[in-house]
Order: sequence, then C-alpha cells, then structure tokens
Amino acid sequence: MSATDDPVPEILSVLIVGAGFSGLAMGIRCREAGIGPFRIVEKGDGIGGTWHANTYPGAACDIPSHLYSLSFVPKADWSRLYPQQAEIKAYLEAAARARGLLPHLQLNTAVTAMTWDEADSLWRVETSRGPLRARAVVSGMGGLHHPALPDIPGRDSFGGAAFHSAAWDHRVELRNRRVGVIGTGASAVQFVPQIAGTVAHLTLFQRTPAWIMPKHDRAIGERAQAAYRRVPLARRLFRERLFWIHEVRALLGFTKVSKLTAQAEALARRHLARAVPDKALRRKLTPRYRLGCKRVLIADDFYPALMRENVSLETGRIARITPAGVVMADGAEHALDAIVYATGFDVTGSFHRLPVTGRDGLTLAEAWRDGMGAFQGISVAGFPNLFLLMGPNTGLGHNSMILMIEAQVEHALSCLKAMRRRGLSAVEVRPEAQARFLDGVRARLSDSIWQAGGCTSWYQDSEGRNTAIWPGSVLAYRRGARRARLDADYRVR
Repeated sequence: MSATDDPVPEILSVLIVGAGFSGLAMGIRCREAGIGPFRIVEKGDGIGGTWHANTYPGAACDIPSHLYSLSFVPKADWSRLYPQQAEIKAYLEAAARARGLLPHLQLNTAVTAMTWDEADSLWRVETSRGPLRARAVVSGMGGLHHPALPDIPGRDSFGGAAFHSAAWDHRVELRNRRVGVIGTGASAVQFVPQIAGTVAHLTLFQRTPAWIMPKHDRAIGERAQAAYRRVPLARRLFRERLFWIHEVRALLGFTKVSKLTAQAEALARRHLARAVPDKALRRKLTPRYRLGCKRVLIADDFYPALMRENVSLETGRIARITPAGVVMADGAEHALDAIVYATGFDVTGSFHRLPVTGRDGLTLAEAWRDGMGAFQGISVAGFPNLFLLMGPNTGLGHNSMILMIEAQVEHALSCLKAMRRRGLSAVEVRPEAQARFLDGVRARLSDSIWQAGGCTSWYQDSEGRNTAIWPGSVLAYRRGARRARLDADYRVR
C-alpha cells in the first residue's frame, strides 16, 4: 500500500498521529466534514497500528468482528465471529483506500516532539522526516505499542533467540526447539496453542494466572455474509445485539465486586475443570484475585495446549537468565533454545515518552506528575487544540474500544468544526471542567473491581492509580463525551 510523499502544506489544519483505528477514523471524519488540509503521520511502514505491528501466531481480537469495526465503515463479509489479525489489518487498509485517505497518509514518520506556539496559535511538531506545523493535533497513538520487558537479571546474556511477542521474529525457527515463554497474558494465550504442537518442549513461566472464559469462536458462513451484504439492516441488528450482550455487563455492575463476580468466576472454573483434569495443574491456573481485576481472557484452546506432554508450567520465581536458559529461585535450571516474552505493554508510560510542551512551557509530564488525566480522556488543560484518542481512563474491560474511539472522534470533530465556523484560533478545556470530570472518575474507581479485586495490573501506574480504564458503561461515556460543550467546558479565543 502506497502513501503520499507530497510536500506538506505550510500549515496543516489538523495533524493526526497514528494510522490505526483511531487515526484512520479521525481522518475519515475530517475528510467527510471538509476539514483540511490534514495529514496522518505513522511511525510504522504500514496501516493498522497494533494490528500491523503484532503478527505473532494466532493474533486475534477478543471482541466480535462486527462490533470491532467502524460503524461508518461497515464490512458485511467478516469471515469469523472473532476477527484475526490479518483480516483486521486488511479491513483497515481497505477502509483507508476506499475513504480516500492515502493522499493524506505519511508512513515511516515518527513524531519526536510537539510544542505549542502561543503567538501563532499552532503546534510545532518535530518528526523523523522534518518539522510540521498544525493548527490542531489529534493523537491516535494508543497505548499498545511500547513492549514491556521484565527486569530479570541476565536477560541480555541469553545465547539463543529472544524476542517480545509484539515484535515476533518470523525468521526464528521454533520447530523442534526448546522454547521458553515468559508471561501468560493475552498474547501468550493466543500463540502458545499455535506453537505447542511443533516445538520440542515448551516451558511456560507464569507469574500470575489469568481468568479465562470460553470463546466459542466460529466461522461466519457465506450465507450469513450474503445476508448481511444484501440486507444492511440485518447486519446493523446483529451488531446492536452484540453491543448489548457486552454492554449489559457494565450495566449489571461487573465493574464492582458483587454476586455476579462470583457467578462469572464459577463459569471460568468450570471451563478450566473441563479442560484440565489434573488437580495440581488446575490449582496453579486458578487466580487468587477476583475476576475482572485484571484483563479477562477468552480462549478455548489454551488449557488443552497445557495438557500436552511436551508442555510444562512453571509458577516459581525466575532468579536469572543465563546464556543457556532460565534459572529459578529454587535452583532448577531450564535449558532453552529460544525465549518469547509475552509480557504486554507499558500502557501508562506511552504518553510520557513523547515530549509535549503546551502553553507557558508546561510539559505533559509535568501536568501528569500526579497521574495521567484528561477531560473525557480527550483534552488536557494547558494544551490548546490537542485531542487525545484512547487517552487516560477510556479503556474498556467489557465492550469494544471502537465505540469509545468513535465518541472521542466526534468530540474532537465538534471542536474543529466550531473553530472553523466561529473563526476560533484556540480551544482549551477549562481546568475546573477537567478537575470535575476526573474527580468523578476517581470516585467511581475507588471501590471498583480494578482497585478492590486483590490484584495489580497494567491498568495501574507505578503509584497504583488506575489511569487506563473507564469505570462505567459505554452508554454513559458516549452521553458525556460525544459532543463538546465549548461554551461550558472550554475556553475559546
């Protein structure tokens, strides 16, 4: 897929950072609204964001395909109930092509710094391919693009192949090799079953077990695909049904520890018991925290993979990594030919890596010294004309993130439209509006499942503050965020 190399206009109306779901959605809506000139810059060499970068075996989404897609770019012929990486990436590429985004797209362009110019009311942006200027910046960077590697002594001394699952090295032949997998999160649950049958031996190093629910994935037949194509209403109703199946979890109170928590845990335990008859192994795989405190995973083939004779589960502490493998705290040694780190991402630290300087020299790191926070997860006081998509406290544990992204895109778009319509040079969220919003979020989080469920997770920052998850329903978020109230919540000039 090609993208533009045309010279950038002297001043862009909008600079969009990232060509994943968020950036492409923003680009499509800007183009439909006639807002421009705009440019989408992407640090990678292709479209798709996390779905372009993550190519490990078995990579897939845990939200149904018809719900994990843009409502304004429908796809009738999804091949499976839960989409796999290649099909999601192809969908995003097709969406960019069909909606005319390729002339606006600039690949292999990493943003390295952003500074607000108060005198000229614009952002001065440094990139790996030269400077840009834009009246407004929309960040679609997301949080799943900085792999987190464990701080294990001797990690760099290992003599075999080693890589993170998010940067899968397809040149490494794992067949008939002794493979160690460190981590049992979402990616491990997907790729372990894919490689377990081909490796000589797989040793899975688990720190904390995950709650895993049945997935019940299936192919979507040609007849259903044809019906969705011929009768768009049928597709929309199917999507709506999927929405409510997921949304009811938040409406019924799964964001708190409740009787429903215990019922869900019982279902997950039955799923484990059916697949793993070995009681000792079951104990190792049963979490000691409440379901929902960490990300709940869905899989039908992970537990059966652990029952293979060539697969072993280690739950002790890793003491160090040596050139030959892994040494446990009890002195046991595991000789390995390759190590795959399935240790997730540094989600809360992603925004701190990018130097962003707003009004009066305020940096984003300084603004967030007491924890990340933004009005509706989108706007930060002191940073005019800057809009974050998938910003702080907008992640979900129960429904499709695409629904949140669309609401955030509409919020940013309403600000951009108002700027054009009213001749505004800057819009900046009022500190009191931001504080009021964040106080409400933190109050709801204080006794939530993520804080009271007996675990620590990547939802939390280094101080234990949950700065990632939205503590309510999608309906509640969309009601508050979809339209910006400029005169009430923003300062304009």
